Amino acid sequence: MDKDEIRDIILNAIEESLDAQLRAIRRIRKPIAKKESKEKSMSRIDMVHDILKRRQPLHVTEIIDQIEMIHGVRPDRESLVSAITKKVARDERFVRTGKNTFALKGENP
Repeated sequence: MDKDEIRDIILNAIEESLDAQLRAIRRIRKPIAKKESKEKSMSRIDMVHDILKRRQPLHVTEIIDQIEMIHGVRPDRESLVSAITKKVARDERFVRTGKNTFALKGENP
């Protein structure tokens, strides 16, 4: 065997070892990531409901700011307004109290 063959054999062995170590690390970390995602699995509509339970009625801008502050995510404004508006149209959970302003159904002050 020449030097290049020996070098390739050694490098392949190191690569296989590192690959196995990386797989082991990922396998160990995976359950932690799943646990965290379950804790944060609240839907955007559930987040809106949670915010409006605290204070209502609120403009969508305030709702988004509160979601970001409390839940750590910033939902897309248009998507959120669309989702809330669909709930209002179906007479579910929310009522519109003004332009882009919403409250919980039956709890409007």
